[in-house]
Amino acid sequence: MPIFAANLTMMFNEWSFLDRFDAAADAGFQAVEYLFPYDHPPDAVAARLRRNGLTQALFNMPPGDWAAGERGLAALPERFAEVQAGVETALRYAEATGCRRLHLMAGLADPADPAARASYRRAVIHAADALAERGLDLLLEPINGRDMPGYFLNDFAATERLIADLDRPNVKLQFDLYHRQILHGDCTMALRRLLPITGHIQIASVPSRHEPAGEELNYPFLFEELDRLGYAGFVGCEYRPRAGTLAGLGWFTPQRSTGAGE
Repeated sequence: MPIFAANLTMMFNEWSFLDRFDAAADAGFQAVEYLFPYDHPPDAVAARLRRNGLTQALFNMPPGDWAAGERGLAALPERFAEVQAGVETALRYAEATGCRRLHLMAGLADPADPAARASYRRAVIHAADALAERGLDLLLEPINGRDMPGYFLNDFAATERLIADLDRPNVKLQFDLYHRQILHGDCTMALRRLLPITGHIQIASVPSRHEPAGEELNYPFLFEELDRLGYAGFVGCEYRPRAGTLAGLGWFTPQRSTGAGE
């Protein structure tokens, strides 16, 4: 059975951020992920992980001014210095928390713009090389334009081509089944083909982005498929609870893993 990581940005919002670690562990999760930890010192985050026996599965590098609508900087040619600084910041948090994979957000830009494409490639190479020195993986995630209009990296095939072209073993796909279904569908066949380059998987129902139960995707089948494929990584629960986090964990109770996480 997959090892599930609670997404503490979307789940357990009934608690303050640091207290969400405790709540996730109490609910039976062995691992956590979130968008950004940067409002809290690295040591404070690490302490919550340790005291709850949790593994840090993933987080994002700094995205620019999130509150102002920025969604990453990698594809923005004039922001490369901020990308470099963000990599260093993220690495400090990764060292403190033991996190082994980081996601670099592309930003809002036209994927057909040559300047944006060159900027993105440059940023990915810089981040990948910096992470490789620490033995960490860099993740690239295609995101659908309904949830994030204008996002640069909005196609799985383009992401696959880039990963193949860069030919760096630590550059991997962040396979979000929610985004995949909205962008392209054909989730099972895509998993079978892309699992060798996949470093992390995320889930949510489609179209509501609530608990992974019902609606378009048959998650019990997909979880079994991941087992059949031998996927040993984490499955991030990046969904918005429909009516409270604990009330919506009925899908999770029979899925709880007894594995160690990594």
